[in-house]
Amino acid sequence: MDSLNLTAIALGIVEGLTEFLPVSSTGHLVLATDLFGYDLKDWEVFNIVIQLPAIMAVVVVYWRTFVDAATGALRREPESLHFIRNVLIAFIPAAVLGVLLKKRIDVLLESPAVVAVALIVGGIAIIVIERLARQRAYEPVSALPAKRSFLIGLVQCVAMIPGVSRSGATIMGALAMGENRKTAAEFSFFLAVPTMFGATVKQLWDNRHALATHAGPVGLTQIAIGSVVSFVVALVVIRLFIGYVSRRGFVPFAIYRILVGSFALVWLLQR
Repeated sequence: MDSLNLTAIALGIVEGLTEFLPVSSTGHLVLATDLFGYDLKDWEVFNIVIQLPAIMAVVVVYWRTFVDAATGALRREPESLHFIRNVLIAFIPAAVLGVLLKKRIDVLLESPAVVAVALIVGGIAIIVIERLARQRAYEPVSALPAKRSFLIGLVQCVAMIPGVSRSGATIMGALAMGENRKTAAEFSFFLAVPTMFGATVKQLWDNRHALATHAGPVGLTQIAIGSVVSFVVALVVIRLFIGYVSRRGFVPFAIYRILVGSFALVWLLQR
């Protein structure tokens, strides 16, 4: 197996492990790609596209929730309609700002230093929120008020800065508003589906000509390999994550972020 395919496997593992943890999958992919010595631009499409299979793992694990929401909506059941409403309302800020700020986001994605700093700052924020936030009892996503759902979606937009973490911003935003850890994590999972699906489709469309002509060293073979790996690894992570954070909280991830960000900064400064 050549080095490109091995790199695709490694990055697929990184994506599957980090997409749903509050440690920034995009940040890890940027740092890992740079660590392997590759041009970030060559792997830009790959790093975006392999996030979608990881997101689809949510649909597999929570398939009954999505089926019940769809069938319930057809029957006009309030709980199902509220679930769909909350996810869509939270998705709107990222959809709008993602289009308006795309060029600025693309520039930030080229900077490992931005990722390192964001990892450290985000880790400190997680510790502060974990210590100060007061949690409500667990409630399903469908029970959240529309306004709170929108505010959580607005906080998610902070994750457009690579290294912040989409799941981390969503979960911490929900915790800061008093939500239970399990509620916050589940909302982050569900919100990931439209958010990352939209981002991936746009990235594929913007780069359709390069993919069709196999321009650049990273092609469809590497994308396929990375996608399969990220999907399988994400399935395992999702099943374990809820139980872990319900017992242990998010501070271990905060410490990890600070350590990784600090090592990355030292490494970048010494190059």
